Parts: sequence; structure tokens; C-alpha cells
Amino acid sequence: MTGRRSFPALSPERFAPAPERPLRAKSRLLEHLADIQPHRHDWAQLVFSMTGAVRVNTAGLQTATYIVPPSRAVWIPPGIVHAVTAIEQCDLRTLYLGPELLTGAAWQVGRVLEVSPLLRELVLALPALPDPAPAESHEEAERRHGIEALILMELQRARPLALGVSLPQDARLRRLCEAMLREPGRHAGLEAWAAEAGASPRTLSRLFREQLGTSFAQWRSQLLLAHALTLAARGRPMSHIAAELGYASASAFTAMVTRTVGMPPSRFFERA
Repeated sequence: MTGRRSFPALSPERFAPAPERPLRAKSRLLEHLADIQPHRHDWAQLVFSMTGAVRVNTAGLQTATYIVPPSRAVWIPPGIVHAVTAIEQCDLRTLYLGPELLTGAAWQVGRVLEVSPLLRELVLALPALPDPAPAESHEEAERRHGIEALILMELQRARPLALGVSLPQDARLRRLCEAMLREPGRHAGLEAWAAEAGASPRTLSRLFREQLGTSFAQWRSQLLLAHALTLAARGRPMSHIAAELGYASASAFTAMVTRTVGMPPSRFFERA
């Protein structure tokens, strides 16, 4: 794709959490469509952006894609292959956590988490120290330890949000899902997408059930919600969001959101 720029993954030896510093921070400015190549490591990671939306892809046993604006973050468990793409220019922040910091079944699954205003400021305050880290004074080390403890407390309180969509293993359905991720509003119905994919609607409907355990309509609704949340974070009015996502009217878009999350867009976006 024209203008796309890829960055290598972070070297595990260069930036791994250590016993004396089990929680690390990194910041990186990414231009529009820049991406960080697929990689994996032995520690957990929290990915979010101070400005601009990002897309996080995970592979393997947890193959999924997450589209998140600022105020949302993606939790990536240890050992999961993942890649990051800037949907727009973004100020990317990543936290790296030793696997012993947050344990339990919930932390072994990738998901989207709400970033509270306090958590956002704590991440900004956490020094993004290079390796080898410069010497700290006693006061600096005490301050950093306090920030780290508060970050862990806020993460444990963070509300999970159902904004990710699973991706299939079947190559034909995977190509279709990737096309929908790129342009979710290009077609509204399964028939039009099926014609583009060269498969029958019945076949694709069966593949959605077998591969993803959901229907085409349910999968697409989750995808549209993620894109709508990103557009809403930019201050787009509801009518513009509805049109960009392929809805003939704002009322039709409102009906989809209400049916999917049990509340109208005004309440959903306000809470989200």
C-alpha cells in the first residue's frame, strides 16, 4: 500500500521486564498506516494511543483484530503473536508487564480494556527509560514504584469491552473479513460481499458459523461498533458516522447499535 511504513518488532533482549523493573513503558509516534511487524514475547503488553486510533491483530490460538480509539487499550497476554497498525497518526504507548504481575484466567485472554483518565495520566508519568537505565535517586525510584503500583490497581479495575472481532482460519473467509475490516461500509448485506468473494451466501453463512461461532450480521455489527467508536472519538456527528458505515439513515444506524448493545448510540458512545 502506498505510503505504508513498517517498523521491526522490539528486541526481547533489549527491552524485557526484569525483577528490579517488572513494569516497563515505551512511547512511539506512528504515522498514518505505519505498522509494527508481527512478533511475540514472554511478557504481557498493554497497547493504546494517546491520540489517534490503532488496530491490533493477534494470531495463533487467539486470532482476532481490535480497533480502538484513545481511551481504549488492548491487553495482549504473554506469548501471543501480535502486530500494530496506526489507522491514523498516533502517539502510541505500550506497557510491558512481567507475567507474575497480573495472574488469573482473565489475564490469559486478549481483550479491550477501558482506559480511565487516571490510568492515562499514570502511564504518561511512568518514565520510558532506555536500557541500560540511567541511575535513579532514591526519590525517583520511590516515585516510580508508586506509579507502577497505581497502574496495576487501575488495570485490575479496568472495565473490559466487547469490541474485538475474531478472525477465521479458512483462507476464503479470512480474505472477506480482511476486506470488511478495511472498508466496513462498502456493502451492507451478505449477498454483495459473497458476490465479491466469489462464493454463495449460503456457503459464507455456514463458514461464519463453523469458523467463528456467529452469524455474518452479528460479526459485522461488532466490526461496525468498533469503527463507529473510533469515528465518534474524532467528534463526527451521528449522521456522518451512519453514512460512512453504509447506513441509509442515522435512524437505521441507531437501530443497529441499540439492537447490538441494548442502548442507543448516544448512551453507548457516552459510556464508551
